[in-house]
Amino acid sequence: MMDSGKSLSEKNKKPSWLKVKLPIGEEYRKVRELVSENKLHTICESGNCPNMGECWGAGTATFMILGNVCTRSCGFCAVATGRPSAVDYNEPMRVANSVKIMGVKHCVVTSVDRDDLKDGGANIWVETIKTIREVSPGTTLETLIPDFQGKWDNLQLVIDIAPEIISHNLETVRRLTKQVRIQAKYDRSLEVLKRVSDAGVRAKSGVMLGLGETEEEVFETMDDLVNAGVSIMTLGQYLQPTKKHLEVVEFITPEKFNFYKEVGLKKGLLYVESGPLVRSSYHAEKHLIK
Repeated sequence: MMDSGKSLSEKNKKPSWLKVKLPIGEEYRKVRELVSENKLHTICESGNCPNMGECWGAGTATFMILGNVCTRSCGFCAVATGRPSAVDYNEPMRVANSVKIMGVKHCVVTSVDRDDLKDGGANIWVETIKTIREVSPGTTLETLIPDFQGKWDNLQLVIDIAPEIISHNLETVRRLTKQVRIQAKYDRSLEVLKRVSDAGVRAKSGVMLGLGETEEEVFETMDDLVNAGVSIMTLGQYLQPTKKHLEVVEFITPEKFNFYKEVGLKKGLLYVESGPLVRSSYHAEKHLIK
């Protein structure tokens, strides 16, 4: 990256296109109450998602299972790191009941990494998907899963239950993976996605921009995803959640995001959601159509 001569404080000042509206409205209030009453965790809150107001205002949310404490300490993520609580086996039913009450047509479920568990949480994943289908049979599902430490038998449990979409994020380009995703491996994540795609399930992945990646590295990442059989990709701006997390190297313009979308589609991706405020589950319901 070339130095523009601007000070660090100038570089890290959020541009106008990253401003979001404060969450308000009746539907937003209903979703917040529902999440609180059912003792649910959402990545919307735990991950400080900038789209929470928009999505909750539309009556939708991305549920996070297996608690809200992660065993990994990624340099970009706002989710708490530490020793997680014991597995809550009533969680699948609580999530499923909330999906039914909310009338969710397309549900996104994600989780913290549970490297402390022998199955990596795979069985709770399976129970959650099964229970949602039993309680709300008209709801389609996207699962944003961890890499299960490359323990493929655990991954296979989720693949076999066949949610409509299985998503696993690369988060960044190959060169920056060790810095951004400390306990993860770029090629292991590609293997997760390839196994999903090879099984006939629609595979999806996402990356954050603004961490110091080059344009060529973004292109290479797109090629890697296409070669792994991924059909859906999201690209969004990295935003530093706290001063303890990685600093923003660059704010990517909306025009550049549009450019990356055009490139991704030309490379063979079926869907590309690309914009400063795009996150993994943004417009997730649209990714089932083609």
